[in-house]
Amino acid sequence: MREPYFWSVTEKRSRASAPMTKLLLSPLAMAYRIAGERRIRSTTPEDVGLPVVCIGNLTLGGAGKTPVTEAVRTHYAGRGLRAASLSRGYRGSLEGVHRVDPARHTFREVGDEPLMLSASGESWVSKDRPAGARAMKSDGLQLIVMDDGHQNPTLRKSLSIVVVDAGNPFGNGHVFPKGPLREPVAAGLSRADAVVLMGDGRAPEAFAGFPGPILRARLAATSTLPPGRYVAFAGIGRPSRFFDALGKQPGVEVAEGAPYPDHHAFTPYDISFLMKLAADHDARLVTTDKDHVRLPADLKDKVVRASVKATFQDEEALARLLDSVVR
Repeated sequence: MREPYFWSVTEKRSRASAPMTKLLLSPLAMAYRIAGERRIRSTTPEDVGLPVVCIGNLTLGGAGKTPVTEAVRTHYAGRGLRAASLSRGYRGSLEGVHRVDPARHTFREVGDEPLMLSASGESWVSKDRPAGARAMKSDGLQLIVMDDGHQNPTLRKSLSIVVVDAGNPFGNGHVFPKGPLREPVAAGLSRADAVVLMGDGRAPEAFAGFPGPILRARLAATSTLPPGRYVAFAGIGRPSRFFDALGKQPGVEVAEGAPYPDHHAFTPYDISFLMKLAADHDARLVTTDKDHVRLPADLKDKVVRASVKATFQDEEALARLLDSVVR
C-alpha cells in the first residue's frame, strides 16, 4: 500500500493536516489497538526449544528491518551455528512450511523479502510461526532469526530487537489506520530488549528511560555502481531514501526516481513506462534487491541491482547482545 500523506510529519502538510479524516479514523485505530493488545495478552507463546531472535518494528513500512535480519543471521552463521530466517511470507501464496529455494520459488509464492534473504543464507516461510519453528528444529536448525513478528505473540522469543527509522521514527504518532504505528510506541518498547536506530537523526524522546541498548546502524552499499546516469525505481517503505543514497555515490547521477508502493508487483505497463523513462534520459535502470526479485525474469538482466547491508556503529555491542542468547 502507499502511505497516506498525513501519516508522515515530514510532509509539507503538517501533523495537524487532514483533521477530519483522522477524526473519522480514530474509532478504527482504537479497535486495531485493542485487538492487538488483547491478542498479545491472551496468547501463550510456544517454546520450541530453540533460541528465537526477533527483528521487528513498530510501524508499517520500511525501517531497515530485513537488512538487520540478514546481518544478525550472518553473525550467528559466522559463529558456526546453523541459523535461518523465518518469515510469514507476506503476500506469498504457499501454505504450510517451506525452506525457500531461490532457483525454484518466486516472490508470488513465498514473498519478496524471504526470497531476497534466501540469496545470502537459509530462509524459511510459514504463516504459522510455531509450525515453522518446529519444522526448522526437526531439520536441524540451531537458531531462528524471525523477520518481523514483534506484534506476533505465538512464538517465544529469546531476544526482541526493534528497528526504528531515525529519519521518520513513528510518523504522525498514531496507530493504523490513523497513522503508521502497529501499536503505541510505549507498548512496543516495553516488550523490546534492544533498539536499532537506522540512519541519521536524533534519538526520539520516546527512548528516554529505555533500559536496553540502543544501537546505531545505517544502510551501506555492498558495491559501487559504475558511473553514469540512472533512472531509479523502488517499491519499498521509503523509496526516497534509496534515491538519495544512490545520488551520493561518486559519478552517479539519478536522472529520475520512480516510487512505488511497498511490495509492489510490477505490471507490464510499469515495465514499459520504466524502460521508456530510461530511454528518454539515456540512462540505465537501477533498483533494490527487494524490488529486483519482483521483476519479470526477462527484465532482470537489464536492471542494475544496488545491494545494501546494515552496518553498525558499534559492532562489539551488537555481538555482545546477540551472543547473550547462545552462551
